[in-house]
Amino acid sequence: MHSKPEGMAAGASALVNGKTFFGHPRGLATLFFTELWERFSYYGMRALLVLFMTTAATAANPGLGFDVGTATAVYGLYTFFVYVLSLPGGWLADKLWGQRRAVFIGGVIIALGHFSMAIPLNETFFLGLALIVVGTGLLKPNVSTMVGELYPEGGARRDAGFSIFYMGINIGAVLGPTLCGLLGEGYNWHLGFSLAGIGMVAGLISYKLGEKYLGEAGLFRPAPGEDEAVLARRARRFYTGARIAAAVVVFCGYLLATGRFPLSLEALAQSLGVAVVIITLLFFAYIFFFGGHTALEKRRLIVILWLVILAGLFWSGFEQAGSSLNLFARDLTDRQFGGWELPASMLQNINPLFIIIFAPVFGWLWTWLARRNANPSIPVKFALGLLGLAAGFFVLSWGAAHATPENPVSPAWLVVTYFLHTVGELCLSPVGLSSITKLAPRGRVGQMMGIWFIAAALGNLFAGLVAGQLETLMPAELFRSVAMFTGAAGLIALLLSPAVRRLMGHVD
Repeated sequence: MHSKPEGMAAGASALVNGKTFFGHPRGLATLFFTELWERFSYYGMRALLVLFMTTAATAANPGLGFDVGTATAVYGLYTFFVYVLSLPGGWLADKLWGQRRAVFIGGVIIALGHFSMAIPLNETFFLGLALIVVGTGLLKPNVSTMVGELYPEGGARRDAGFSIFYMGINIGAVLGPTLCGLLGEGYNWHLGFSLAGIGMVAGLISYKLGEKYLGEAGLFRPAPGEDEAVLARRARRFYTGARIAAAVVVFCGYLLATGRFPLSLEALAQSLGVAVVIITLLFFAYIFFFGGHTALEKRRLIVILWLVILAGLFWSGFEQAGSSLNLFARDLTDRQFGGWELPASMLQNINPLFIIIFAPVFGWLWTWLARRNANPSIPVKFALGLLGLAAGFFVLSWGAAHATPENPVSPAWLVVTYFLHTVGELCLSPVGLSSITKLAPRGRVGQMMGIWFIAAALGNLFAGLVAGQLETLMPAELFRSVAMFTGAAGLIALLLSPAVRRLMGHVD
């Protein structure tokens, strides 16, 4: 656990030679471009994933030939594990490696995963998914933690910094589906996966070239009293546990692949969801009662848990983008433009394009409102995020009611839906990243950032399960149900926001 002066030193040293990035620490540029290229690889592959799995194995550009239920279950499980491993990834950075090392190693593993998927074999496809899961668990929580370390002063300026960082995420999210979609869906799926790997390599190069601007941010700092012997014992326990976990995963994968363990993918997803919820609650209970935290820190831990619950609900709807909304774009949306059919995967660009346009606006808005003592509290912003998501699904349910394969509807329905989802996302996601760095007890930042991504993991898992209901439900029914559920959650969050704000203390 490092002290406040050390954190301040880290932030101050990041202002190398007084250079800035849009008025922010120059190290923000390093992390901005690293995350941009990592998101290029992730969203480029994600845009192709369900479409590849549901394309017939006998097509001109053959896929895996999975039914919708199986494909969305695989999608949900994959995206679930992408985020659930953020918790051990955060712990590893906090306790053994430091965030800086974890980010680099994670990026290398992600690149290997994408290149594995470029090989046209079922075995290498699933191996690639597993590698991306591990690599993202190392990279994702820790690059965000380093952004927070660049702003030891906290406040609205940190929120603005995270909004700029979030814009970089979404530039990558635009480029990835555009280029990987054109190449993968238009010519060869595996070439699209290869391009995603090349994007991650670009991110690693950018990271190493800009590392000098990070100052002390992300460097490993042992807790007071921890000597080399303590760290060595901790490392041995971790690596032993990691080997055992890898062996268990390989063995279970073998049993599932050979049919010796008769468990459907849907049942597996449901069981994992319940298990992770229980583990997360037990972890919170442990650090709450036995973590040695002050009364104020405990109150803030309660707030973090509430925000994590709201975030999980939000992502369960928002992450329909890669599954049910992607299938809606392919099967029920008119994509003809002057004799050319737009690849369905490219419509994944709409949301990140809106993010690029509006992220700076929201970053400026929060700062402007803060100067006038009118900035909405963090719990109010979360409520607005859920209400924006619900509004988008209400719009799409209306459009889907008139859509058939013979008479597809205008892409304008998806444009309006994604706009409303974008408003919700900007109210919740970058604010959530920032709030975790402000609310987490010292020495727990990486772990709490991991918990934040656990919410995304559960949201993605349930998003896949919900999308699988397209096997039995009409799209309009599915979208209307999601709208009603998330809208109710948003109203409850709004009503409870004053009480949650009081638990936060003087955090804004």
